[in-house]
Amino acid sequence: MKAKKSFGQHFLINISAANNIVEALDITASGQNVLEIGPGKGVLTQFLLKKDINLKVVEADRDMVEYLKNTFPPLSANIIFLDFMKLNLSKVFDNKPFLLIGNYPYNISSQIIIKMLRYKELIPQMVGMFQREVAERIVAPHGNKTYGVLSVLVQAYYTGKVIMKVSPGSFSPPPKVQSAVIKLERKENYSLGCNERLFRQVVKVSFNKRRKMLRNSLKSLVLEGNLLDDDFFTQRPEQLSLEQFVHLTTLIEENINKYNES
Repeated sequence: MKAKKSFGQHFLINISAANNIVEALDITASGQNVLEIGPGKGVLTQFLLKKDINLKVVEADRDMVEYLKNTFPPLSANIIFLDFMKLNLSKVFDNKPFLLIGNYPYNISSQIIIKMLRYKELIPQMVGMFQREVAERIVAPHGNKTYGVLSVLVQAYYTGKVIMKVSPGSFSPPPKVQSAVIKLERKENYSLGCNERLFRQVVKVSFNKRRKMLRNSLKSLVLEGNLLDDDFFTQRPEQLSLEQFVHLTTLIEENINKYNES
């Protein structure tokens, strides 16, 4: 059963690492819902099946689906044969919360995270394998050169940390990049207290021109008056903490409302 380039497959063959990834998942209740993305040949699945959980897996490769059915017969009814990006996550466990885990295909790992954020109300925790560069970007603090859109959007709702670094030799075939496992835990209070749609727009527009000061990158969003003259807007996006991005969103929303009222 060979890895397919089209699916971005690199099978984890380090059994100890696989077990550690599963053990990093905090299972707090009997029968807890868990969704594994891209199980492949089941290196994580074999350990998940030993847990007292309600496990479902989503796999887009038909050959891998057949392999999983033959290798883990009790799992057969809980295999979802579908591209994860097309899956309605609210229907997987009938709109009930679940934990997310996987050795994610690196070619769509950022998209997986963005989709997770859309369903954050259902996903209190995530453990997953990423390209190390992406993993470090997700958990990077402000002021760090890798801090960017993904960092801010994830950290708005989750606290995260790198829990393990994994070398290319732990995979078959070995990827050309280093890998890392991260754990994300949803914040107890994950309401931002601002217009969240505008918040996402502000973050994305700010980092579109990350080397420019905010007064240059955000001109298109400021509609009224001389808001951009404030010294706050002389900063560059990587200098702003999450709280400052929330404050920035509030300032811009007030500016838009003032413009609409005039």
